[in-house]
Amino acid sequence: MKLGSLLVPAALLALATGVSLAADPPVTPVSQQALIERLDDGPKAPFVLDVRTAEEYVAGHVPGAVNIPHDQLASRLAEVPRDRDVVLYCRSGRRVQLAAEVLAGSGYARLEHLQGDMPAWLNQGRPVEKPRDAAACMAALSGGAPAAKACVAN
Repeated sequence: MKLGSLLVPAALLALATGVSLAADPPVTPVSQQALIERLDDGPKAPFVLDVRTAEEYVAGHVPGAVNIPHDQLASRLAEVPRDRDVVLYCRSGRRVQLAAEVLAGSGYARLEHLQGDMPAWLNQGRPVEKPRDAAACMAALSGGAPAAKACVAN
């Protein structure tokens, strides 16, 4: 059997099921310690993107992280800088993959995934930020707008 005769059925199956044949976007793993060390790099510090829900973010997040839920990312790309590394995290890694696909498809190439996501961060006793006013932060995040002022940490 020729290779070409296998590719056509695979492509048809992908179209029928909505599964992409494209490779996963290039996302480099980054350790917790490496991220912590890079957070103080001033203008070269990575942009830390929490792609979990607003509720998860308000409950506690990596210090300095910005929350844009994965399902809002496509409409909020202007909030993600193109001139810095972008470190993504969620709870399990699934939403990171979805967010990375959106970012890579929009030309972002410097994507990193925080190893272990938020559960590992918490298990290691790493610092966690929570907003000073959780209700105001939730209201701002639920509106789908940047919430920098409303989500100032304690």
